[in-house]
Amino acid sequence: MLHLATHGYFCPNARFSGDVKLQENPLLYSGLALAGANRLVNGEFEYGSESAPAQDGILTSLEASGLNLMGTDLVVLSACQTGVGEVENGEGVYGLRRAFQLAGARSVVMSMFAVPDMATQTLMAGFYDNWLSGQSKVSALRQAALSIIEERRAKGGAAHPLFWGGFILVGDPN
Repeated sequence: MLHLATHGYFCPNARFSGDVKLQENPLLYSGLALAGANRLVNGEFEYGSESAPAQDGILTSLEASGLNLMGTDLVVLSACQTGVGEVENGEGVYGLRRAFQLAGARSVVMSMFAVPDMATQTLMAGFYDNWLSGQSKVSALRQAALSIIEERRAKGGAAHPLFWGGFILVGDPN
């Protein structure tokens, strides 16, 4: 199992600098921000320059697709927009989902939109409790979402999908 709790992004119109559009590989439009990514955002180096370190702190979907995750039962991308990607006619969605499955993950849990951190933490804790107690992955995720809905309604709060509906599972449901 691999659990990544960080920041995700999907930028279909990303540019290296000026008017130079990002390379035409749609797996470069999405990724994860890891340690050191703020150096790129703060302009401490530019792609293609000699000052750019080998590790920029950004894991693109293209880079993730080259990982060796054979035998990995579950990858959880606990980050915003990790299920979003570039839609190519006849090919499906290019993004982190495709990348981690190409890398060998049997199933991937990911988000379709930005979810508040505390709501994500609650959902993930419930998901893992349910899954580790013997439920299938898909049932564990569903039950965690239903628990959040019940808890919010019991407190008189709104059971808005923002708090429970952002994460989906693809791949092997068991």
